[in-house]
Amino acid sequence: MSPVPSIRRRDIGRLAAAGAAAYSLPAFRSPRPSDEIRVGCVGIRSRGNAHIGGFSGVPGVKVVALCDVDEGVLNQRLKEAAEKGRPAVGYTDLRKMLEDKNIDVISLATPNHLHALQTIWACQAGKHVYVEKPISHNVWEGRQVVRAARKYGRIVQAGTQSRSAKGIADGINWIQGGNLGKITHAWGTCFKPRTSIGKVDGPQSIPANIHWDLYCGPRGVSPLVRRQLHYDWHWQMATGNGDLGNQGIHQVDQCRWGLGETALAPKVFSVGGRFGYDDDGDSPNTQFICLDYEAAPLIFEVRGLPRDKAAQSKNWGGSMDRRKGSAIGATIHTEGGYLHIPNYSSSQAYDLEGKKVQEWSGASNHFANFIDAVRAGDPGKLNGGIEEGHLSSALCHMGLDSHKLGKTASREEIQAAVSGHAHGSSGFERICAHLDANGVDAAAHPATLGRPLELDPKTELYLDDDQANALARGTYAPGFEVPEDV
Repeated sequence: MSPVPSIRRRDIGRLAAAGAAAYSLPAFRSPRPSDEIRVGCVGIRSRGNAHIGGFSGVPGVKVVALCDVDEGVLNQRLKEAAEKGRPAVGYTDLRKMLEDKNIDVISLATPNHLHALQTIWACQAGKHVYVEKPISHNVWEGRQVVRAARKYGRIVQAGTQSRSAKGIADGINWIQGGNLGKITHAWGTCFKPRTSIGKVDGPQSIPANIHWDLYCGPRGVSPLVRRQLHYDWHWQMATGNGDLGNQGIHQVDQCRWGLGETALAPKVFSVGGRFGYDDDGDSPNTQFICLDYEAAPLIFEVRGLPRDKAAQSKNWGGSMDRRKGSAIGATIHTEGGYLHIPNYSSSQAYDLEGKKVQEWSGASNHFANFIDAVRAGDPGKLNGGIEEGHLSSALCHMGLDSHKLGKTASREEIQAAVSGHAHGSSGFERICAHLDANGVDAAAHPATLGRPLELDPKTELYLDDDQANALARGTYAPGFEVPEDV
């Protein structure tokens, strides 16, 4: 398309030293007279619009290009930019945008199935990248993103912004210091209200303003089978990862950070399903996964229904279940208490009696941290480096892989299968109680018992399971393949 008219940095990411980048780059040298860094934002309807504002607010940064496959969204954002005195060039195809030598950084907030390929394309084009979570749509392509960042020497930050929170980093450092004894397990929750996305009676017409081939990309052109084109892609696993990979990845990342784990878990299993309504979504709205690290397991729960059936009609959004006082949160449990992380910027330590013994708060600008690293040419300065983003994204994929390979089973069958796992047994009991409170008929709507999977953290491949490795590897449409050799 044609053109249309000081925060303190803290190297929080070094807490996970094993995941830090093992390379460095020359400091950023602008091809322009000033040292201004120029950004192109991609996928700009909702979260991407926040990227525009976020980068525009960082000193020495200018958003010079916008890209979206929805021409209606693109033209609106171009108009807004011009009205603010910040005119930008517009594109519908990222590949054309990447040819622009005037752009230093690509910022991605597209649907999940596009993240990995677009990040690799940008690295190959010599751009630094800020990519939203999850950074991938399957385990393998996430590792390919890391390889591309290393091969091309690019600064790549994952959009897990709690990594830039001093209030969380200090709490994790304190708990890992043994102040409440040995860490026993981590527990994350995503109890977030999700109503039905509705059910259509067949393929829907594609709006004329949408470049559908570019939207589908790696998945290949396929019918639109949902009422709302935008956002509801989260709940269809061809393009999204459900709430485990949408909201939940933030808390999965906090849990893994707290455990100090710098590799994927060797074992995983899932129990869950989509309950309470019949719609076009196919991702679980109720799920329990256990990632069995050898030192201490990571347990995660997703609930999209409110606490009971009455709340569905009265106050769905304000009536979610809670754990340790939070509907959405992460807790690092120890022999002597626990560290609770209720948001993106703070943490509190409690003893076994529930008495608060310490607390921390404060966060810095995740976008500014990325720009600092770009200017320094030092990926080690990133708070949410791509290796960290890959690992936490892949943990979510592992939970969904288990679910996809599972089979529906009666409550008795599931309870028997998980009875040997302390957290699994109690987790399933909580799911049952939650579904009963919401009036879900267990016989008519049985849960899916996920396949227990084992993985080699060094190769990031499942052991003796071709079906699981096929899911972890993914398939790609011609012209949109994630390359074997990045």
